[in-house]
Amino acid sequence: MKISETELLIVPGLGNASDDDWQGRWLARMPTARRVEQADWHKPQREAWVDALVAAVAGAKKPVVLIAHSVGILTLVHAAPLLDRHKVAGAFMVGVPDWERPEIAEEHGEHGFDPVPIQPLGFPAVLLASSNDPNCDVERAEAWAKAWGASFVVAGDMGHFNAASGHGPWPEGMMAFANFLSTLTPPGA
Repeated sequence: MKISETELLIVPGLGNASDDDWQGRWLARMPTARRVEQADWHKPQREAWVDALVAAVAGAKKPVVLIAHSVGILTLVHAAPLLDRHKVAGAFMVGVPDWERPEIAEEHGEHGFDPVPIQPLGFPAVLLASSNDPNCDVERAEAWAKAWGASFVVAGDMGHFNAASGHGPWPEGMMAFANFLSTLTPPGA
């Protein structure tokens, strides 16, 4: 598929995507991209975040490719059974966090993202992980990718794939996304 044939839904994580990080830059550069907006970017709650994603997919006019980061990935995997499969072409996921860790509940309160679903997503997906992500061990990320039916790529020592870890422009990520996009076909084709 080509970018022009899709509606790219950016699904940011905690705190939203800034203009300086890779998701913010992709939003500015890709004309068919739009952000899935959340009412509260600093206190993620599963039900509200899932509802926003489901509504964004339902409102899409072209096949959807989801581009999710961090807790945006957890939103996606919780929303997957509720998404219109006739609209979702695939999901590009970067930097899954382990919100099943007890310290996450202490830091963010009752968020509802645990336990993380372990069912296949039902559409093509790839998960990029970092070998030194402070938010998730690479082995945990790989196990989830397998459970979701997603391809798994260890991108090296990348931190959490955010502006703080140096992922502003991130041309390697854009190339990985372009490669993934080239493997997709419109849903139902």
